[in-house]
Amino acid sequence: MRFLPAALAALLLTAAPVAAQQCGGSFSSFVTGLKSEAVSRGHDRATVDRFFASARQDGAVLKADRAQGVFQLDFTTFARRLISANRMQVGARKAQQYAGTFQRIQQTYGVPRGILMAFWAFETDYGGYQGDFNTLNALVTLAHDCRRPELFRPQIFAALELYEHGDFSPTGTKGAWAGEIGQVQMLPEDIVENGVDGDGDGHVRLKESAQDALMSGAKMLRSLGWRPNEPWLQEVTVPESLDWTQTGLQTQLRASQWASMGVRPRSGAMLAPNLPASILLPQGRHGPAFLVYPNYNVLFEWNKSFVYVLTAAYFGTRLEGAPVFNAGNPDTGLSGAQMKQLQQKLVNRGYDVGGVDGILGEKTREAVQAVQKQMGLPADAWPTPGLLQRM
Repeated sequence: MRFLPAALAALLLTAAPVAAQQCGGSFSSFVTGLKSEAVSRGHDRATVDRFFASARQDGAVLKADRAQGVFQLDFTTFARRLISANRMQVGARKAQQYAGTFQRIQQTYGVPRGILMAFWAFETDYGGYQGDFNTLNALVTLAHDCRRPELFRPQIFAALELYEHGDFSPTGTKGAWAGEIGQVQMLPEDIVENGVDGDGDGHVRLKESAQDALMSGAKMLRSLGWRPNEPWLQEVTVPESLDWTQTGLQTQLRASQWASMGVRPRSGAMLAPNLPASILLPQGRHGPAFLVYPNYNVLFEWNKSFVYVLTAAYFGTRLEGAPVFNAGNPDTGLSGAQMKQLQQKLVNRGYDVGGVDGILGEKTREAVQAVQKQMGLPADAWPTPGLLQRM
């Protein structure tokens, strides 16, 4: 997700006229500006008035946006929290129940059931809990807030389009705090662009219809660059002699080249020897290890969190029969407070860590790896108390 620079947000707030108000200021004036823009886009005035009549600011949405501490967990802890025996069991039943839908998806989009079911499970527990935030209020609140208006403002007009088609209710449609809707949690703009009537009832209703949700999710992944019928991740073992500076998403070699360096699948054979791949060590060289293929990177278009995407990708393989990953014996990591200290030290050294938020995301990992290399340490991108002390 892209962030609007604070200086630009302030400029928009102070310089833009009400009708083009991009964020901030009076909430009622902001909504008035949205209505004017909607009419200028060609929407019927009476329809626009009905659509925005119930729009309200929701403080709980802003609170949720500011508190995403779960992503501070390390991979093993996060994965064990999300991947339960119940989710595995329900997943097996859902795979049978919707076998025909998954077959259609495979034939049409080349997206395997495992990866779709992983997001289906993590986002809404297979549709069981889809969120209780009023979607219109969430979108308008986040668009008014000057943190990411460029992401959320377009979603409002997409929701208006869905409303005109009879597939959105300003008062009744509910979902996640960030405005995602339905069983696989898609934003309105993604639904407009990639929504599929999977059950043939003439509507795209991602809340009520698993077929609609799964088909739409698959089409979206394909539109984001998913390569049909290719793998996305497999667990591997890595030798102690591996050049750790080559690990991480910034380095890609053919899977066969990694094999020549002693990287081995933990079970079975190398899935795609000729495809480019990266080695991910989410908890350093003594923890779990994964080989990730080009399709893995597509998943970051669905969610930006490193630990979430890796967990979803791994869970997708589990749902298709992969064994439980080997947690290894990773070196002690950092607490959230220590991670913020480390990130600030990295920022002071000129590195872009994507924000001092206590979360070990990809930018922080790359900066840690660079510093480890400078210090002559094993550059596995896993920050430890020892590294923090040396810095």
